[in-house]
Amino acid sequence: METFLSILKAFLVGGAICFVGQILLDYTKLTMARILVMFVVAGAVLGAVGLYKPFAEWAGAGATVPLVGFGSLMVEGVKKAIEEKGWIGILTGPFTAAAAGTGFAVLCGLAASLVARPKEK
Repeated sequence: METFLSILKAFLVGGAICFVGQILLDYTKLTMARILVMFVVAGAVLGAVGLYKPFAEWAGAGATVPLVGFGSLMVEGVKKAIEEKGWIGILTGPFTAAAAGTGFAVLCGLAASLVARPKEK
């Protein structure tokens, strides 16, 4: 039962984040790219002030998988890299923190491009 509740919580939180994005798309003149950037920046700001980590621990994958979680992950990488390497960590931290997820996304995109046959519009 505990597993089911954690899955349900992740589904509801992730769905709520997506719902906010859909509302912004439908009722504002913001483009998808601007909304995605807003989500990443919101996650980075919430992560920088220390609010996103407790929320992500409570919500699970529903908060860590969307773009808001990506922004928070980048901030955590910067904090850790600054502690280890000094100010050069500002440049290296986000890349090392997000390397695994970004690399996997690129590989999945490559695999999809080899399988799919795009059609001209």
